[in-house]
Amino acid sequence: MGNEKLTLGKVLSAIGLVLIMSWTIFPLYWVFNMSIQTPIDVISYPPKFYYDATLENYSVVLIGKAWLGKYETVQTDFPRYYLNSLIVCSGAVAISMLLGVPAAYSLARFAFKGKENFAFTLLSFRFAPGLIVIIPLFVIFRRLGLYGTYYGMMLAYQLITLPFSVWLMRGFFEDIPIELEHAARIDGYSWWGVFRKVNLPLVAPGIAATAILSFIFAWNEFLFGYVLSSDITRPVTPSLMGFISYEQVLWGQMAAAAIITLLPSVILAIFIQKYLVRGLTFGAVKG
Repeated sequence: MGNEKLTLGKVLSAIGLVLIMSWTIFPLYWVFNMSIQTPIDVISYPPKFYYDATLENYSVVLIGKAWLGKYETVQTDFPRYYLNSLIVCSGAVAISMLLGVPAAYSLARFAFKGKENFAFTLLSFRFAPGLIVIIPLFVIFRRLGLYGTYYGMMLAYQLITLPFSVWLMRGFFEDIPIELEHAARIDGYSWWGVFRKVNLPLVAPGIAATAILSFIFAWNEFLFGYVLSSDITRPVTPSLMGFISYEQVLWGQMAAAAIITLLPSVILAIFIQKYLVRGLTFGAVKG
């Protein structure tokens, strides 16, 4: 009887997982489906599931010039926008790691007045909607000359990546036994030596997981990139709006651009998956 209940439970769990996976993956399948269709097939009704696949949408997006064949397109600098996102997101994550890791260690190890208030205030920046700060940021950036620059974008993205990095890394440092640090101090290490040679190697998977998730959050950001960037420094996510005009919407090309935009997050998740899982679970259990 017990085995029958267990089997039934497994079957229900499998059905539930299939439904959840289908619900999650179907939008991606639909976008990919659009990206390999001709403009006529994309807007056909009822939708076509059998058609002659084409890579013309990808060619147009990557080459970035007017299509010479039978399909209309727009002039787009999609590869440059893609490079802008790589520059801005990499820089933003690097700054967050340089500032966030020591800050997280301080919050985890040292007691000082207002520590929890400071930590909660920092966390509130992550939860606050971007619309609350976007107008003041726009005015400040214009006056300081940061509008439309890579440095300005990296600073603006700190509102997304830095609070997340500090709070996630704080849990990793708190899970390291304090006795380990005391033993290293007895062996002659300074606090900086303990931090650099004992703590950092132990939380390396956590740093990798935090950096990857921060990069993904920054990569998917739309509002800051749309308002605070110029045409030269525009990230890839706002650039997808360029496929929409008053006359038409280039669904196939926009779908191809969306699939290409998704690639860095997928590649990072696949190749660093073991570090990601280990890092996320490293700070999940406390004694």
